[in-house]
Amino acid sequence: MEARVRFGINSLNFTDTFLERDLPLLDKVRAMGFDVLEITPVDPDRFPAGKVRRAAQDAGLGVNTNFALREDSNPLSPDPKVRQRALDLSKKVIDLSVEAGAEIYCGANYCAWKAFTGKPRTGDEWKRGVEHYRTACEHAQAASALVLAVETLNRFESYFINTAADALRFVREVGLPNAKVHLDTFHMIREEDDWGAAIRGCGDRLGYFHACGSQRGIPGRDLVPWRIVLEALRDAGYRDCITIESFNPDQSVAPLVAVWRHFASSPEQLATGGLAFLREQVSGIYGNVPA
Repeated sequence: MEARVRFGINSLNFTDTFLERDLPLLDKVRAMGFDVLEITPVDPDRFPAGKVRRAAQDAGLGVNTNFALREDSNPLSPDPKVRQRALDLSKKVIDLSVEAGAEIYCGANYCAWKAFTGKPRTGDEWKRGVEHYRTACEHAQAASALVLAVETLNRFESYFINTAADALRFVREVGLPNAKVHLDTFHMIREEDDWGAAIRGCGDRLGYFHACGSQRGIPGRDLVPWRIVLEALRDAGYRDCITIESFNPDQSVAPLVAVWRHFASSPEQLATGGLAFLREQVSGIYGNVPA
């Protein structure tokens, strides 16, 4: 039986990080009609991973995790102490993801987010990045089926991997089956030359997809050519989770992601409006998405 496309929403649409007080969010997003909650544990030390697993199981909800490494824990650094901190932090978040029952660990989990050298990436940085990610993937592989997905980022958030072609080359050099590509329409609209070619080119190495408005607003009320994007996903054989990632300007994360205005009357309206649009579009293109 062909796998059914599922739909997710990122926790940062509703809350800054994810603490024990946020556990009711799992039931909430399930009631909205989502299949998966993508959780960003901004503060890993306070992430209630075991309770998330139990609450998700009770709600019949899938879980993914999203994390961005920090500048003081940068896998690309020439300083071996910084690289070791990066590996320690990566292993910690991987272990928490496994404990939470996550299927995919995505995001800027291969470089320090918004850390720049003022120059294009170097060959040495590439080698360090591949080595770090291979070790992280091996760590995950030893205890779980967790997939690690490399998110392409726009030039204002990273200089290291901006395009699908770069991410595909990266995961191929990592050389492990649990290393996959993560694409996001918000970043792609700034960096790709051809939507369809970028997505189709990833083929079975495409492990995760963020369906985001070009301005971080409601999908379908933006500039993304959604039919082209979704047809390419179908052609690439992608049959997994399509997740909305947006941010709330009333939360402390807002200045980090440069979100200064509301894109909907409420976070809930953004979530349900985006879900309704994506479900309708995917159903027409894939033909396998029940209401």
